Amino acid sequence: MTEYSPTDLAAQLKSGLLSFPVTHFTEDLAFDEGAYRKHLSWLAEHPVAGLFAAGGTGEAFSLTAEETDQVVRAAVDEVDGAVPVLAPATGSTANAIAQAKAAEAAGADGLLLMPPYLTEASQAGLVEHVTAVCQATDLGVVVYSRANAVLNDESVAAIADRNPTMIGFKDGVGSIEQMTRTYARVGDRLIYVGGLPTAETFALPLLQLGVSTYSSALFNFLPGWAIEFYDAVRAQDRDEVYRRLNEFVIPYLDIRDRTAGYAVSIVKAGLDAVGRPAGPVRPPLTNLHEAEVAELRDLIARIS
Repeated sequence: MTEYSPTDLAAQLKSGLLSFPVTHFTEDLAFDEGAYRKHLSWLAEHPVAGLFAAGGTGEAFSLTAEETDQVVRAAVDEVDGAVPVLAPATGSTANAIAQAKAAEAAGADGLLLMPPYLTEASQAGLVEHVTAVCQATDLGVVVYSRANAVLNDESVAAIADRNPTMIGFKDGVGSIEQMTRTYARVGDRLIYVGGLPTAETFALPLLQLGVSTYSSALFNFLPGWAIEFYDAVRAQDRDEVYRRLNEFVIPYLDIRDRTAGYAVSIVKAGLDAVGRPAGPVRPPLTNLHEAEVAELRDLIARIS
């Protein structure tokens, strides 16, 4: 059972950087629990405010319900209360509810509610979808707004009013106008999490819109560097932030943007580059080409 009430969880998550670890696979694409636990143990040497197991960087979209439960349980056991563990709720409303209940039973501290798959939906339909999941457990819920589930400010406010356990809004769109509207309407009722791929790119400007933390995929293979970058953002040290953007993040983006899906693949390539392999990505994602891995390795070496 979690020690975090939704209010406590919100306070904790907004206090620091958020970790979204990859999910480790063997060469035949089975979940590699031993390697995953070893990875979490290494990451635990660095301070973060929360760990999101089987999130987008963790290829939640490629896991079965049984595998998701296994990943979440491994994270809860390995972290052992050092930081809160949030589990995913994905897919249809029924599937998301089932995952939410499984996460609560597994001892997770909160939920990251992903967009429903494949179908488009009205704002009213999205409000009902989120509400149904929020009301399925007592866990605090961070709602991920992206893809086919982009919530406008009125919908965010409606969900927050109806569901005390909705604690956070994760932005995967990056619209300055929409974030301004949302914060103006909802204010500090929620915490706001940056959720765009390679969120470091947007961290400084979004800070001014109430987005106090973000999901760092780079933390997987450059944990110390990622913490230093976050500290520079929170200090609003523009010179240091832009130095690091030019030094590493922008060249990294140049590799990432070459192929759809590389936002996850390049993180596993980064782990290969630092000698901590996480295995391949599952289809429909594809791994980086050898030349791209070498390019990334050289880029990492320049800042190590």
